[in-house]
Amino acid sequence: MRSQNAVPADTADAKAAKAEAKKRRGAARADDQAESRRRRLRGRRGRSTGTGGSSSAPDAASEQGAAAEGASSTGLAGLRDRAVELWLRRIHPVLDVVSPIGWAVVGAAAACWLVGLLLHVTELNVIAFALTVPLVIAALFVLGKASYRVTLDLQTHRVVVGTRAVGRVEVANPTQRPILPSRIELAVGSATAQFMVPRLAADAEHEELFAVPTKRRAVLVVGPVRSVRDDPLSLMRRQVTWAKEQELFVHPRTVRLDEAASGFLRDLEGTPSSDLSSSDIAFHALRDYAPGDDRRHVHWRTTARTGKLMVRQFEETRRSHVVVALDNLAEHYASADEFELAVSTAASISGQTFLEEKELTPFTLDQRQSTRTMRQMMDDYTVVEQLKERISFHELGQKATDLAPHASAVMMVVGSHTTARELNSAANQLPIGVMAVAIRCVDDAEVTRSAIGGLDVVTLGSLDTLARALRAVGR
Repeated sequence: MRSQNAVPADTADAKAAKAEAKKRRGAARADDQAESRRRRLRGRRGRSTGTGGSSSAPDAASEQGAAAEGASSTGLAGLRDRAVELWLRRIHPVLDVVSPIGWAVVGAAAACWLVGLLLHVTELNVIAFALTVPLVIAALFVLGKASYRVTLDLQTHRVVVGTRAVGRVEVANPTQRPILPSRIELAVGSATAQFMVPRLAADAEHEELFAVPTKRRAVLVVGPVRSVRDDPLSLMRRQVTWAKEQELFVHPRTVRLDEAASGFLRDLEGTPSSDLSSSDIAFHALRDYAPGDDRRHVHWRTTARTGKLMVRQFEETRRSHVVVALDNLAEHYASADEFELAVSTAASISGQTFLEEKELTPFTLDQRQSTRTMRQMMDDYTVVEQLKERISFHELGQKATDLAPHASAVMMVVGSHTTARELNSAANQLPIGVMAVAIRCVDDAEVTRSAIGGLDVVTLGSLDTLARALRAVGR
């Protein structure tokens, strides 16, 4: 995806446009206030006229006074807006170039010049001159204005934990004059990458490739891209933003589960219900033929024996509906790695269910993941965070019942600190007859299986053993 060229966010033109907009808003407010005063005066005049008094001359004087007050208010607002515009467009860009170290040197130089000239102290004058020379040299480094055309292009905006996100920054000179060398800074999350741009001739281009390592599930902000010019002593620094930031989603690592591993989800005839139907795959009984019945469902052997038409009656079935409930309470996990294992486990089960085109309801205690597309669902798993507050764990089961009352399987992904009592309380909130499975994620644990009442509990220590753990449940 190629990014569009962005207008610099801190240039004089952009700031002047902001100041002009602010000026227009101030003038509009002043006009509204003047109009409000005139309406109040007209209302007072109407009330006075209604009582029989003649007040045309005072009303005229009042209106003139209100107009003069409005003009005075508008004049003050205009003066204030012009001062703000002067500050934003002329003064602040110049002062912003000086770094904190530079301001310290400026203050020391000014103090030495003042005291040295007033008291005729030659040593202070020499020190002031020595401090002024670096400031003048630093100003020469940042003089001039570069006119770059910068493009930030990420190869993809979504990667999986452990893979690298590759992108490029293209810097071009759209002018007909050469541009001196400068430094380009690219912000990636909390870090900043730097690379040098050589002297660019007219219409020349320079390209830099970069790779972003991904060790954790996160949403990284790549950008903005800034050109920076400063002096060797970092007394002054001038930067201009050229390309806006872009988001990079680092999805949790998932594993593909085969049919054997997801066997606990299968039901070839769906989940039977008490509703009867004349067409389905779950046979219920035979009944007399009624007008409108499909002749394909006539049971001819019974018809020949009884001498009247008999048709098959079926039970309506529902497709498998899988609920994936991820426990994201921080107190239930021993470490951050254990929580990441739980997120990857929930994302893997949800992804397999989605690929098998079964009905799916994934959620955590504080949000529900989208199932519109696989990408949106993984984006939602990317931003899942641990909850610090204390919440009763039975709410996880209650939320599963509320969101999917007709679910056929509920998968609860929990941490090592989740107790058996909490698991049992959550399982008791589920509808009767639902297949309930709890997957405990414990660092470096072997795959084991146990039961708490009607709840199957499997323990796994790594994502690679998830398929084997689910095969144990499917038996």
